Amino acid sequence: MTESSLWPLVLYFVSILALVGIILVLSALVGERSPMERARAEPFEGGVVHIGSAQMPLSVEFYLVAIFFVIFDLETVFIFAWAVAFYELGVFGFLAISVFILILVVALIYEWKSGALDWGVKTRKELPAGFTLQKLEN
Repeated sequence: MTESSLWPLVLYFVSILALVGIILVLSALVGERSPMERARAEPFEGGVVHIGSAQMPLSVEFYLVAIFFVIFDLETVFIFAWAVAFYELGVFGFLAISVFILILVVALIYEWKSGALDWGVKTRKELPAGFTLQKLEN
């Protein structure tokens, strides 16, 4: 490359820097000024005044719902992919997706019976008669 072929690149770079500088200066001169209110001074997007603090405990149910949504939403992706290739997969594909759905139904029943889908105060299930924590640890 010769020096003369770099001039368009240098000119482009200088013009971009000049344009950015002009925009910054004009926005400072012409832009609207408003007093800093409590909502604008907070480090939170949208200017919403926050309630509480970042250390405020968040219920575990929100995380459970998000995880269950991801699991069962991913299930629908696989089922849609199977439905698109339904004729090509034949009986083997039907049996495979049936086993897949059966496993997910068993997982959903397990979550339901274990109380993971219940919203509210969580209590530990009672141990069967004769079981102690020492027996479980061994």
